[in-house]
This record gives sequence, structure tokens and C-alpha cells, in this order.
Amino acid sequence: MKKILAVILCAVMALSLASATAETAPEETGKLVLYSPLTTSMIENMLAMFEADTGIKTECLAMGTGDALKRIAAESENPQCDILWSGTIGTVKNSSQYFQDYTCANEDAFYEEYRNVEGNLTRFDCVPSVIMINTDLIGDIEINGYADLLNPELKGKIVFADPQASSSSFEHLVNMLYAMGTDGQPNGWEFVKNFCKQLPNGCVNSSSAVYKGVADGEYAVGLTFEQGAATYVSQGNIKVVYMEEGVIIRGDGVYIVKDCPNLASARKFLDWLTGYDAQTYMNETQFRRTIRTDVPETAAMQSMSTINVIKDDETIASQNKAAWIEQFQEALVDAAE
Repeated sequence: MKKILAVILCAVMALSLASATAETAPEETGKLVLYSPLTTSMIENMLAMFEADTGIKTECLAMGTGDALKRIAAESENPQCDILWSGTIGTVKNSSQYFQDYTCANEDAFYEEYRNVEGNLTRFDCVPSVIMINTDLIGDIEINGYADLLNPELKGKIVFADPQASSSSFEHLVNMLYAMGTDGQPNGWEFVKNFCKQLPNGCVNSSSAVYKGVADGEYAVGLTFEQGAATYVSQGNIKVVYMEEGVIIRGDGVYIVKDCPNLASARKFLDWLTGYDAQTYMNETQFRRTIRTDVPETAAMQSMSTINVIKDDETIASQNKAAWIEQFQEALVDAAE
């Protein structure tokens, strides 16, 4: 009799636990919500493909990486989005507490340096910093790298985004510090101070304002990321320059928001985005370099073998982000005086 009662008691407890779990498990809303600083064309094209391949509906709010991180932090008690799509690892790592662990299905296909060793920072492409030039406005000025940006004739004709708001601008700041520094160290502050003197009107507030500003003829030169510039090359008056002093090629990430409303769909998006077909499409048509070893280079972007690629310490950049941005802003203020 005691054994029968014990069995019944265990069964009741199991049912109660299952019922409690069912009550607390979040229900999928049926629509995957993303925040993203990516270009409108890439967002629209790739989400249309994702919806067609999976049947999962999406909604994407476009905003800068800095604004997206602030919004995700503010919403952390009641998350309103599922994924932050894009934002370099060096920028997002300091906010990693707002994202949850997930190892996507394709990690084994990634180049080793772009694997998710942190647990919650999945790479989906890699992005070089570049200089974008409007050839209709640049005249006879030759630009091959950072040093050429100090030409007095370019004062007021260069556009750069606030590195507090734009992850691509923060990566350019890191690139400057290493490429214009000495002994492979991020100590190129003398160059940064002189560069700030070329920006009498200060910085713009978003990455898109940089590449759109150059493409639309508001500025002759912009410091941006590869896709932002390369998208406009077909316009006929846009040139992309990979700095001769050295280019850092940073891993760009896709991140699942902690306690997001649609976890299952978010995981499917990461698996889809890092899959062979999506990576091939992105690499060949969207000017975003793949992180998969089995997807070949495309003629749409300059070969890695012809770029002077330099390395930095991603951890140092992440740890010093706030201090470096503050130092940059001080240099900008000093330059205006």
C-alpha cells in the first residue's frame, strides 16, 4: 500500500511540475523582432529570404548600434525584441549581460578566429574599416590611407560618426590608434588629435549618415565600413580605399536578447544566417564577408590578400572603449577651440 501511495504521490508531483513549467514557459508571439544598424537593402533582402525559407514572420527596427544597446538595456525587465542583428564584437561585448548563450548549428564551419568562444556572441560576418571617396568632389587629392586625411584641403570635407553611437566609427577609432601608433600598440593619439581638427563641424550621429553623406555629395570623404561604401560603387563616382597603414577586419555579430519573447525563432534565425546558402548570398550580393571556410571569396570585394590586414587585441579595445571614446571627444572639443 505504501508503495502504491508513493507512486501516486510521485505522479502527482510530476504533473504539478509539468503544469507549472507549462504556465511559466513563454509563448512565441509568431513574429521575430530585430533591432539592426544594417543597410535597409540588406535587411529587406535577407529577411524576405528568411521568411520564405522558414515561414517565420519578422519585424526589424533600424537604428544605430549604440541606440539599440541602450534600448535593449532599458527593456531588459520586459524585452521587446529578440535579436540585435549586427554590431561589432568589440562594441557589444561590454553589454553582453543582456544577451543569452546559444551555439549555432554552423560553428564548426567558421574560421577559428570567428567562433563563439564567449557563449553569447555569435559572429555572422567580418567587416573591414574603409575610407569612402566621392570622386566628383575629391579633385586631384590622392588618398591611400589615414595620413592623407590630414591634407588641409580636406578640412570640413570629411564625415565621421560619433563613436559613441556608431560601432563602425568606434572600430575606425581603434583602427587609427593601432595603424597610426607605434610598435603595434594603440597609441596613435597624435594622429587622432590632428584628424579631429579636420572635423570643424564635429561628428554625425549614425553610420548611415556617413556613407549616405558621401554618396549624396555632401562630403568628399567618409570613414565607414566596407558594405556602407561598396554598396554605392556602382553609382560611378564612389571609390573604396583600404588604408595603406593597415586595416583591422572585425567580426560582426548577431545576438539573442536574454529572456526574449521568441527564443525558438531567434535560434532558427542564427542557424539560418550562418548557414551556407545565406552566407553565400550575403557574401556575393550584400558586400558582407563570410566567416565560413567553405564559402569562396567574391570578385565583388577586394581580395584579402591585397589588403594590409593588421591585428589588434579585441579584449583591450573592449575594456578601453569608454575611456577611448571620452579621449576622442576631448580631442574633438580641443580641436574646435
